[in-house]
Parts: sequence; structure tokens; C-alpha cells
Amino acid sequence: MPGRYRRPTTAPVGLTPVTENVPTAVPEADLPEQMRVRREKRDRIVDGGGEAYPVAVPRTHALAEVREQWGHLATGEETQDVVGVAGRVVFVRNTGKLAFATLQEGVGTRLQVMLSLAEVGEEALAAWKADVDLGDHVWVEGRVISSRRGELSVMAGRWGMASKALRPLPVLHKELSEESRVRQRYADLVVRQEARDMVRTKAAALRAVRSVLDGQGYLEVETPVIQLVHGGAAARPFRTHMNAFDHEMVLRIALELNLKKAVVGGVDRVYEMGRIFRNEGVDATHSPEFTMLEAYQAWGDQTSIGALMRDLYLGVADALGSRQVETPAGTVDLDGEWRWLPVYDAVSEVVGETVTLDTPQEVLLGYAERHGVEVDPELEKDKVFLELLGELVEPQLLQPTFLCDYPAIAQPLARPHRSAPGLIEAWDLIIAGVERGTGFSELVDPVVQRRVLTEQSLRAAGGDPEAMQLDEDFLRALEYGAPPMGGLGLGIDRLVMLFTGASIRETILFPHLKPEA
Repeated sequence: MPGRYRRPTTAPVGLTPVTENVPTAVPEADLPEQMRVRREKRDRIVDGGGEAYPVAVPRTHALAEVREQWGHLATGEETQDVVGVAGRVVFVRNTGKLAFATLQEGVGTRLQVMLSLAEVGEEALAAWKADVDLGDHVWVEGRVISSRRGELSVMAGRWGMASKALRPLPVLHKELSEESRVRQRYADLVVRQEARDMVRTKAAALRAVRSVLDGQGYLEVETPVIQLVHGGAAARPFRTHMNAFDHEMVLRIALELNLKKAVVGGVDRVYEMGRIFRNEGVDATHSPEFTMLEAYQAWGDQTSIGALMRDLYLGVADALGSRQVETPAGTVDLDGEWRWLPVYDAVSEVVGETVTLDTPQEVLLGYAERHGVEVDPELEKDKVFLELLGELVEPQLLQPTFLCDYPAIAQPLARPHRSAPGLIEAWDLIIAGVERGTGFSELVDPVVQRRVLTEQSLRAAGGDPEAMQLDEDFLRALEYGAPPMGGLGLGIDRLVMLFTGASIRETILFPHLKPEA
């Protein structure tokens, strides 16, 4: 097509095509028996002039539509209503003059199709028996009936292949370990209803979050994923290189700084749900790539933004059906009290002694040793305290709790506490022992912010991989004047984890895994 960019089919002059580590096709002779047989069936269809992968099929109704419109048929009742349906074959049984199959589509809707010698003819029935395997997509055109066993069915007048599966479906309880399910999610979705349900549950949660925010006047925006300077969180970034600028870049670790710039410009209520990337550990609650919601509210603070966080959780709970959530730690009552708990009070209660911002490091290390908390003795005092908080307090909090009044080191972009010197106005929401979100009264004084970010940049220069860098453009934006504001961050995957009891690898459709050997 004139004007369309065409990818070069050969390497440009002076460059050598890359051939190392390029996957090659498995030789026919080395294919597993079932795959070899299926390949032969595919070739036979094509060589005979048929289509194993047609561009379109005569489908007039979804399986769900057939069930909705004809589900009232009595046992043995037949109609002259002709429909065209299609789906994946998940069950097949062939007898002498009759063949049965169950087709599946979409959310897991299933419908039986029947092929009889009298209706489709000898040739079509023989082709069905010879060519169709579990996992194939087929189309069937015929009358809607209810079988003698009361099963709503389509009695085929003709049929055809829609897509020949060359690989057999896994056996649910034999072949699909958790690792296989996550790695081969496409197969997991075919054979396991829970996997299909998870996709729709997460989509419902996303719709509910947007509905709450849109209903409260927030505007959704998009901001760059590739950035010159990483900031907005204490996390290790992924690094890359932009050839156009010949400059080292990073993938964003947070959404914060650009959204605050929007507030400076007059977008008083703003949010983004986007992918962020942190080059850190992988476990049941952490993924290097995940979906984050951040929202900022001009003229708000940590209290008003905490109310928004509660509204978000209740909105999702209502969309999914219940404000009572069963977790391994117990039943969470989202309709109950959302407690505010200062972090020093929380640690004091656990260790049985008063702990304050001024408690010496050696005393904190003594608490750690006494309670079996492994802590690097080289950590500075406030980080030792945060380790105690994370190990001794957070796992014990079942009901929604805003842990608040942190030491300043916890959140470099939070506002200093209005009445407690050395602390900040920030909270972490803990539900069922897991951090589920965070919020702040945002720091908007550009002079203080510059000092904080300068300290962070010195940490980075000293080798701290999680320290933020000095972002002059962000500071310039603050110098134009930012209104008082509250802000929150909410990991969407952790939100879904709460309502489903699943691991983060189950809530992310295609999570990152170690490469296969």
C-alpha cells in the first residue's frame, strides 16, 4: 500500500542479522504423538481443499443467546428455528449414527451440538469423526431442540472447522500446576472457570473504581511511562535508553509527580490508573509490573483522601456483591470502623513499652532481637522502627486500619505533620495484615521539597538504589504554586487479591515469570 511503512525483509547494509537464540520449529518427527496426529488432520483438511482456519464462519448467535432465547424448551421439544453457532469443543462423544459435542465460549457458556446421520449425511458425519478433536473451534448450523435427556442442543444440518487446535488441551488436575497455569494462561482460561472469572472480576473492580472517582469529579489522565528522572516513591527502577535523545531513561516507579503537575495547572481532581515498574523482588504480594491508581485532590488532606479510599473499597465491594470479605486471617467487615492508628502507639502496644521518634537505635534493635525480627544493625534508626512496624504490627491488623503519623523518612513527598514535629501526615491502609493503599497530605512547599529531594539524591549518589533523584521540572512546577492537596496510591492487584483471596500472580493476567529453561 503506498505510504505504508514496510519492515525491511533483509538486514540493512553493514548489519549482521541476529540468529542466536531464535526459536526454530520442532521437526515433525520429534513432535509428541497427539500433536503429530493433529498436524496430519490439519494437513489433510487443507490438502483436500478445505479450510482449517477460515476467515469467517456463518455464526448467527452466541451460545449464550441460544440459551437465553430457547432455554424454555421442554424435554424432547424440537423447533424449526435454525441458528449458526461456534465455539471450542470441550467434550465429544461419537456413536455409530450420532455424535455429541459440547461447545464453549466467552465466560464459559456451554451448549450441546448433535450430528446425526439423517440430518448431516454420511460424508459430513464421517468428516466430523475423523477431523474433530478436543480444543478445536467448530461452527454448527442447525435446528434448536431439546434432547430426550432435556439438554438444549443444536441439531446440525451442516458444520465446519473454525480453527484446528494442533496442541491438546491440558488435563485440569494432572498437567496444570500453578506454575503452568500462570505461564500458560491461555490454556488456563480455556480449562478453568476460576481463571475466566478472575478476568471479569478485575474488570468489574476497575469499572467500580472509575465510577467512584468519576462520580466525585475526578478527571482521568495519562502520563509518560518512560521518564528522565524516577520519583514519587522509594523503589528501584528499570533502566533503558532512548535512542532518539541518546539519553538514559527509566520506566516510571510511580504516577505521582506528573499528576501533581496537573493539579498545579488547575486540574483540581485528577487520577490515573496505569502500569508502573519496580525492579525488585517477586513474591505472593509483589510483581515487578503492576497496575497502580493514584488520585490527587486539591484543597484536601490525609483525612479527606482517606475518606476517598474508603469509598473506593466500598464501591468495589458493592460491584462484587458483598462488604463482608472472607480472608485467611478472618472476616473483614468493610462496613465497620476504619480505625486511625498512630504508628508509634501501635509499636508501643506490641513491645509493652513507650516508643517515640526519639527512642535510640540500640533500644529499637533490642526490641527487634527480643521479638525475633531480623534487622540489619547498620540501618538508621527510623528504618529499624519501620521494620518493627512491618513485622510486629501490620500482620495483626484484620479490620481496615489507617496506620498514620509516620517518621519523615517513610514518605519523602508527604507534608510535615501539622502538630507533631518530625512526623509526617501520611498513612498506610492495612486490611487483613497486608498493606492495601497509602495516602498523604501532600508536601507543596517548593523550598522544603527541594531540601527533601536533595537529601534523597545524596542517598542515591551514596548507593541507595531506592532513593529518588532530584527532579528540577517537578520543583519548577511547585514554584508556580500548588494548592494544599491530599493524594492516594492504591495497588489495583492487591485490591483484587483482597476480594478473591488469590495471589498477585493470579490477579495479573500475564505475570512475569522466570524464562523457561
